[in-house]
Amino acid sequence: MPPSRTPGKEKENTADREDIASLNPAWLRTFIEVYRAGSFGKAAHRLHISQPAVTQQIRGLEQRAGVRLFVRHATGSEPTPAADLLARDAEGPVNALDSVLKRHFGTGDPRRPLRLGAPSDLISDRILPALADMLMDRIQLRTTLALSDTLLSQLVSGELDIAVVRTRPRLKGVSARPLYDEECSLVAAPGIARALPGDLLALEAPQAPQVPQVLEALEALDGHPLVAFAESLPLIDHYWWSVFHTPASRTPEVVLPDHRAVLAAVRASVGITVVPAHLCADDIARGTLVNLLEPAVPPIVTTYLAVREGDIAHPEVSEAHKRLLDQGRTWS
Repeated sequence: MPPSRTPGKEKENTADREDIASLNPAWLRTFIEVYRAGSFGKAAHRLHISQPAVTQQIRGLEQRAGVRLFVRHATGSEPTPAADLLARDAEGPVNALDSVLKRHFGTGDPRRPLRLGAPSDLISDRILPALADMLMDRIQLRTTLALSDTLLSQLVSGELDIAVVRTRPRLKGVSARPLYDEECSLVAAPGIARALPGDLLALEAPQAPQVPQVLEALEALDGHPLVAFAESLPLIDHYWWSVFHTPASRTPEVVLPDHRAVLAAVRASVGITVVPAHLCADDIARGTLVNLLEPAVPPIVTTYLAVREGDIAHPEVSEAHKRLLDQGRTWS
């Protein structure tokens, strides 16, 4: 005997179904874009719709949910806790639906390139070889070469799909996994190395910054120009903290936003620098550069693979992410 039905409850369920059915799923896609971009205007531009249309759709969601999703101010839109919760639940399904529509019905832009940002040396030495098979399948790739902070900002704003960075991302809405660890080397041209005190090269273990030998080493290094990848001295400062237990409190004499250009300057005896070990290994083997120190515990820099949470559902992003993680296990 079938269970009895309560007329009032049945009407309530029917009303709920009708209410949900009348909710336009496109509004959720618009919400996700506003959440990622932090701006109604940027979301409108990326969705190819007007800003009033974005505003109307977000207001519609807010009315249906009975909560405020964004607080708008002069520089953008700040998500509320309710928006954080909705984004966490909706981002994956929205991306999955986009992928299904694109795969089976050809909607969206099937030729939109995969947008990846990384330091220049990683693009040429690591990333392109790892993605070679994807590119042979005619997947389009567009790269951005920049510092980690810039790449992460572009990732959050939706300008990039993947960012490969040498600082640990700690941003809302960004998922990051360690890609690989690599040693850093303090290097100089042979002429500069010969001008340094002989006992500098004997400094093998990290010591306290007030140990006389360390003070002498720092004084000797301060006598030569510093060639850096960025004003903030990301790798150099990390090396100084790891080996000397003190910050590299110097202004670089030369800043070149490309590690290969940095190495070219150091080869030409412009100064000293710190670079990832794989970049200078051949120079050290040939004798065109000298590794100035060999600490017992070499400084390690970790490279991270970062994506926006939920974007991993996109097929191209997912495939590139998997290939890079797989290849990263073989890098050092």
